Amino acid sequence: SLEAQLAGTLPGGSIVGRNPRMEKVGQLVGSIKDTVANVLILGETGTGKSLIAEAVHRSSARKDGPFLKVDCSALAGSLLESELFGHEAGAFTGAVKRRQGRFERAHGGSIFLDEIGEIPMDLQSKLLRVVQDMQFERVGGDETLAVDVRVIAATNVDLERAVEQKAFRKDLFYRLNVIRIDLPSLRERPEDIPLLVEHFL
Repeated sequence: SLEAQLAGTLPGGSIVGRNPRMEKVGQLVGSIKDTVANVLILGETGTGKSLIAEAVHRSSARKDGPFLKVDCSALAGSLLESELFGHEAGAFTGAVKRRQGRFERAHGGSIFLDEIGEIPMDLQSKLLRVVQDMQFERVGGDETLAVDVRVIAATNVDLERAVEQKAFRKDLFYRLNVIRIDLPSLRERPEDIPLLVEHFL
């Protein structure tokens, strides 16, 4: 009973809202709990993409596995590559010992790639391989590692337009866009504002 109360209004999360579009989001999150398909969450900044990603993980069969988040906009290309895939000792200046990447550490669970639209093109091809085949090598290594990870990605970027402008790989977009969740902005759900105010108070 207490766990059900803590879970909030959406399966596996603490999303507050009664807007019909948000209710549909909750239903969708509940309906995909038995799948391992990749999820793409789209919405403006502040619409709750991180909370929905966590809800997807917590309502799935992988809920007891790790849930790791990577902010793809916060790191430069080489640092992001190391963060995602790890590195071997001596791979670059400052790499004094082997380090596991987020994909390796997320084995058996989910990885949340926030701001996926900010990943540079040269790294997108490497990301495509792990999304497609669940295989990768650490930076500076030649050992191929295999993982079992569900990929949940989110962005406020119009990825379809980015694909048209050759700023985002079409094949990667389709690999990520298996299950799509579109989140409305708060101005599109004003009836939820009193609920949110009460929640935060």
